[in-house]
Amino acid sequence: MKKFLMASGLALFAFSSLAQAGDPPAKYGQYCVACHATGAAGAPKTGDLEAWKPRLAAGVDALVASAKAGKNAMPPGGLCPDCTDAEFRDIIKFMAGAK
Repeated sequence: MKKFLMASGLALFAFSSLAQAGDPPAKYGQYCVACHATGAAGAPKTGDLEAWKPRLAAGVDALVASAKAGKNAMPPGGLCPDCTDAEFRDIIKFMAGAK
């Protein structure tokens, strides 16, 4: 329980820091922040431009397909069963710092 509270606190701290940099898509805070704000299970951290650069090279549509199918430790849909392709695009662009 202690580890869970510590991880939750860390995620909230990271999320509050990111919120100051720009408004994240609504579902980012619901489904993505826990792993992408902390880098849990090897997830590329939100705002880490170097980590996202090679991923963006494949294109946002490829990243959407990857998010929907699942990749490495990320399950299919990234735990967002109702995310649309447009929502995935917005979330990925936010996390990657892409405009």
